[in-house]
Amino acid sequence: MFLFCCLTCIANPYTVVIDAGHGGKDAGAVGHVLKLKEKDLNLDVSLRLASKIRTTYPDMNVVLTRSTDVFLPLQERADIVNKNNADLFICIHTNSADSRAARGAETFILGTERMEANLDVAMRENSVIKLEQDYQTTYQGFDPNSIDSYIMFELMQNRYMNQSLQFASMVQNRFVGELKRDDRGVRQAAFWVLLKSACPSVLIEMGFISNKDEEKYMASDKGKRELTEAIYSAFCQYYTAISPSENRPEKKDTVLTSTSSQPQVQHESQPKPQSQPKVQPEPQPKVQQSMPVAEIYRIQIFSSRKVLPAGDKEFKGLKGCVYEKKGEWYKYMYGNYATEQEAQEVQNTLKAKFPDCFIVKVKK
Repeated sequence: MFLFCCLTCIANPYTVVIDAGHGGKDAGAVGHVLKLKEKDLNLDVSLRLASKIRTTYPDMNVVLTRSTDVFLPLQERADIVNKNNADLFICIHTNSADSRAARGAETFILGTERMEANLDVAMRENSVIKLEQDYQTTYQGFDPNSIDSYIMFELMQNRYMNQSLQFASMVQNRFVGELKRDDRGVRQAAFWVLLKSACPSVLIEMGFISNKDEEKYMASDKGKRELTEAIYSAFCQYYTAISPSENRPEKKDTVLTSTSSQPQVQHESQPKPQSQPKVQPEPQPKVQQSMPVAEIYRIQIFSSRKVLPAGDKEFKGLKGCVYEKKGEWYKYMYGNYATEQEAQEVQNTLKAKFPDCFIVKVKK
């Protein structure tokens, strides 16, 4: 019986949850010309995306928060993510603005960087809360239209930021590089549904339904197909780079105390051994010198918007880290390994200090 339970835990498939924003009595934004409803566009693209992922990865667990035109509270969407022990959460949305000239795609991760600049988007997406009965109790007094309520987001610690940022960047690169959409960038914002979801999460604003040209494009079958393909291609790139089936980060069991409380992550998916495990020595960077290689493997431990001194507390005592600047971010990495297997061995020891660390391939 014990062996059966352990095998069941190990065999858990990679799980991606796709959330079609709005729905039912919550139409979301509505176009000015074709009267296209955001809830319908979000659902169409979400269904297409789920179908493509299931076809490519038949063993993957693909969950839709909604597959029909129904209203779903924000907290319930996050609960679906956590109950399914999701590895990635993708929220599909469509943008709107008072100015009909606003256009372009943008992708959000949870965060408070330039929060005031992105507050209008967060308020609009969080405002669906007020359609729920007794929302002040469910959301612990959070008022989506009050600036003061967003102070709570500044106190959060998003342990999934690095992986969220990586997937968001891949999505945005597809929108801009392949579809030639106007680039509004990868941004941080205070979205409730991302805050309460215990896994790497992104919220995608595919375009402005308030712009007549973008509304026409997104309403067309060509537009829906291309938008879906861009997100799907980014997902395949992300999954291959970070979570291939033979080298997937260890799954985490999530325990929900109530719909109004912060999800708690339980790390012990198997019973603890009776004896205390031996402390693993800190791994040392090593380079295979027997033959030159065109590329090496490193472990990315976190990203920062500024250069950190060698002894900074963020390194948690780890020495020998290097960084690579990508846009506004400094990506801190550890080690030089000739094979992915070598890097995997070190990654396993680093997870105790850096649970979200992952392997990256670097060209020499």
